[in-house]
Amino acid sequence: MNPPPTQRKASFGQTASAVFWSFFGVRKRADYEADAAQLNPVHVILMGIAGAALFVGVLLAIIKFVVLR
Repeated sequence: MNPPPTQRKASFGQTASAVFWSFFGVRKRADYEADAAQLNPVHVILMGIAGAALFVGVLLAIIKFVVLR
């Protein structure tokens, strides 16, 4: 018999914060373990994609700004 699925209870802000700090690679082990227990993997993936798109968009905007000046 399969065990019941784990209920993940992290908020949007907690997910965003975890993904933001993960982009920099600055995470304490205790924070990582707490995130692993609370964060929903689907939310982390979606937030990671959104964060990467935002990062690329900001870089493109900076490049356009510098080139047009």
